[in-house]
Amino acid sequence: MADTPIATPAGRAAVAGLPGEVQVLISGGGPSGLFLALDLAGRGIPSLVIEPRDAVDHTRPRAKTTNARTMTHLRRLGLADAVRAAAPLPVGYSQDVAFCTGLTGPAAHELRRFRNAFQLVPGRYGPQPEAGQQIPQPALEEVLRAAAGRHPLITLAYGLTVQHVEGAHAPHSVLVATPAGEQRTVVANYVIGADGGTSAVRRSLGIRLAGGSAALSNISVLFHSRQLAGAVALEPAVHYWVVGQDASGMVGPMDLANTWWAIVQGVDPDVSVDNAAAEKLVHSLVGAEVDVEVLATDAWTARMLLAPDYSRGNIFLVGDAAHLNPPWGGHGFNTCIGDAANLAWKLAASINGWAGPGLLASYGAERRPVAARTISDAAANGQALAYHFADPALAAAGPAGDAARAAAHQALAVKQSEFDSLGLVLGYSYAGSPVVVPDGLPIPPEDPISYVPSANPGALLPHTWLADATSVYSSLGTGFTLLADAGTLAGVPETDVFAPVLAAAARQGIPVTVAAVGPSDDGTTMAELWGAGAVLVRPDQHVAWRGNAAEAAAAALSVAAGLNADAAATSPNDSRSARVDAVLP
Repeated sequence: MADTPIATPAGRAAVAGLPGEVQVLISGGGPSGLFLALDLAGRGIPSLVIEPRDAVDHTRPRAKTTNARTMTHLRRLGLADAVRAAAPLPVGYSQDVAFCTGLTGPAAHELRRFRNAFQLVPGRYGPQPEAGQQIPQPALEEVLRAAAGRHPLITLAYGLTVQHVEGAHAPHSVLVATPAGEQRTVVANYVIGADGGTSAVRRSLGIRLAGGSAALSNISVLFHSRQLAGAVALEPAVHYWVVGQDASGMVGPMDLANTWWAIVQGVDPDVSVDNAAAEKLVHSLVGAEVDVEVLATDAWTARMLLAPDYSRGNIFLVGDAAHLNPPWGGHGFNTCIGDAANLAWKLAASINGWAGPGLLASYGAERRPVAARTISDAAANGQALAYHFADPALAAAGPAGDAARAAAHQALAVKQSEFDSLGLVLGYSYAGSPVVVPDGLPIPPEDPISYVPSANPGALLPHTWLADATSVYSSLGTGFTLLADAGTLAGVPETDVFAPVLAAAARQGIPVTVAAVGPSDDGTTMAELWGAGAVLVRPDQHVAWRGNAAEAAAAALSVAAGLNADAAATSPNDSRSARVDAVLP
């Protein structure tokens, strides 16, 4: 594959420069497509990325919230620090979302403040190795573009578009074109549609997104103001939600250099807004006629759409090609990255020859329910936007205003799941997956707010900081990892404990790392944290099996690799046993 992009972001590619045949072709070089290419490359798999845009557009910041789970995925790729360095708004600036009647002057009343929104926590974070980060999508994309451009296994083709994919069975013929109409066919064994809501790959499969749209639209405004930062009468916040009569919506700093963004909510979709009208809307939101230089406007409508299928044969959909989430809660972009992380290791395992037929088939079975749940929660939050709380009494002085603001404070509690959604971010589970071995123990109930760490098979490995100040995630390999409680193994040779799993891995060619870990820095043993003496962790950091017997872990490895999915329900498992010392073979 090419060491450098076929076309740099400054120029368009010619189809003549494309390879005729590739192993993996990714249509779309946005966040999910680039992440997938990087994750595959880290597993030794080359790919070709076709992306229409020569460069990212900083006037359309789009997603701004990178949650703790996505930051942990980026950490796994070695990019978390680069993303934080590229973020124009550091976590230390603020970690809050504030609801208010305006930003400036004596009529600016704060109604409710949500602390540590979007997992924004300075310093060391507990539930994951990484906390959240506010960063506009174009800045994050540039980090991913730079990393992909440096990797010898990734070929980037900017300025080109996938128009159609043919072939019911692999290899597939992919028609690629320039804006001028020049065309070429590339043959690919695997095709990934990461090409957004109007996905040509999805259309080629005849798959239609199902769902609906919000009744009212929104207008995003990117603007520059030298005066606004000094005029804000409230404590700093990453988002201010303004509950106003003339205009309601959101305002927030894009950076610390006087660039701001606003979203005016509840707009008639048939009304067009020019720069002069956008300036008036910003003045209404902030509550003062500060200087406003409108840089860009963008009208959009929240969509709640989901594909009935995520794949056909060796063609897969990821990100917005598979689902369109309302932005309320900031989950859309993060759900896209979750898709790519789930698919990457399964695709690499299939290409490298150690996956069974059930592994790639589990992609849609695992990820589609996550998207459905996320869309449902975001849609519910879309029923309680800023304008729904508007009341002229909120800006009034005296007892009447105080009473109205106190009532609004209570009513705004309904918004907690939008900003404090750890149950969605970390609490999703693949418990029903055919490549996860159930153990019959209770599964924590799903709740968008509350996250109960659990090593139940299918759940995300509970994070903890170990006594040596390292993350337990640092013990994970790039393939499967068998983790055992170090206290359980006291005096027992690790080779005896891990031998059955290593032998099974060698027979089947499955990459496995083994490690004894614990205790946590607070003295908690891993057996207490997991509810068993050992866990088998997948390459995407989800638990495939937990239990106490090494032979059971060896049997579970085949199931988790998709080699024997039918055995999931009957695979030997003794996790109900209280004998954590039964990890011995």
